[in-house]
Amino acid sequence: MGAGNTRAQGWGLMNMSARYLICFAVIVATLAPAVGRLEAQDQSSARRLSAFEARQEKINAWTVGIAGGLIEGAPLRLAAEMARVVDDGTNLHVLPIVTRGPTENVNSLLYLRGVDLAVINTDVLDEYRIQMPDIGRHVVYLLNLFPSELHVFVRPEIRNLEDLAGKKVNFNTLGTAASYSGPLIFSRLGIDVEKMFVPHPSALQQMRRGDIAAVVFVTSKPVEIFLREKWEPGFKFLPVPYDSRFEDYYLPASLNAVEYPALITAGERIPTISVPTVLVAYNWPVGSNRFQRVARFTEYLFSRIDRLQAPGFDAKWKTVNLGATVPGLSRFAAAQAWLDRQVHKAQTKE
Repeated sequence: MGAGNTRAQGWGLMNMSARYLICFAVIVATLAPAVGRLEAQDQSSARRLSAFEARQEKINAWTVGIAGGLIEGAPLRLAAEMARVVDDGTNLHVLPIVTRGPTENVNSLLYLRGVDLAVINTDVLDEYRIQMPDIGRHVVYLLNLFPSELHVFVRPEIRNLEDLAGKKVNFNTLGTAASYSGPLIFSRLGIDVEKMFVPHPSALQQMRRGDIAAVVFVTSKPVEIFLREKWEPGFKFLPVPYDSRFEDYYLPASLNAVEYPALITAGERIPTISVPTVLVAYNWPVGSNRFQRVARFTEYLFSRIDRLQAPGFDAKWKTVNLGATVPGLSRFAAAQAWLDRQVHKAQTKE
């Protein structure tokens, strides 16, 4: 009887195991399509993600960032116009970037991720002579955009630059070209003035009252406020001679009666200096992705420069000379190669 019970229990256990196996098989059969669908969905999601990531990679591989400057300044406007002309969808995506000003753009170019190009005034490189004496190995130029002429506008009692020693001189707000280049130029001239950094319209009103002796503009001529406003006799621009003190970053320039008929007599030319405003790039290793981005940008920009010189764009583009050099800097290799090809084409036609 004990043996019979044992056999019965054994058959019972076997029957239970069989039932469990049958139930498991039913569950597997039921879940298999669902699992298959989930696996298919996962594979589909993976493919979609892969396509999304591939598009991300493609766009970012050909995106170029340009450090422009203050939102109200000419450099940012020129950067935006370049973007309009050279932008080519996923083949070249150009991002003009609002910054603290052209004097800060070298820092953006050297240290900020996503910045490949910058609009700067050449004399800002003077700041790096001590901390980075090999700055020319890191920064190269594509294009000399336009000159920013120095305007030293003074009250009637001021006869020459030396008369400004110890007096209040305004250099516009911090971050502007005048706020950097102006004090640097006066330092090179050896004239110590009481520097002020207030908006020029406010400073000009103080100048009328005699509270300020001079205002210094560093911008492309003509400056509209000198054409629009009426000035009492004696208000004038001072001459600034170009000599060896300015040969590293500056160029000779002049102001004349055609540009400022109310302030300069017919036939008179007032010598001054200009600060080149240039488009520069970080000197990426040749063949690197970042080099290739800037090279493609250069190809598009140089070959489409005529579009920028058409109506609807800043008039400064009409004076741009692709072959113009920049004091103190070397040209970007791809830009020089483009110019060399044009010379070769011209020679071949001859």
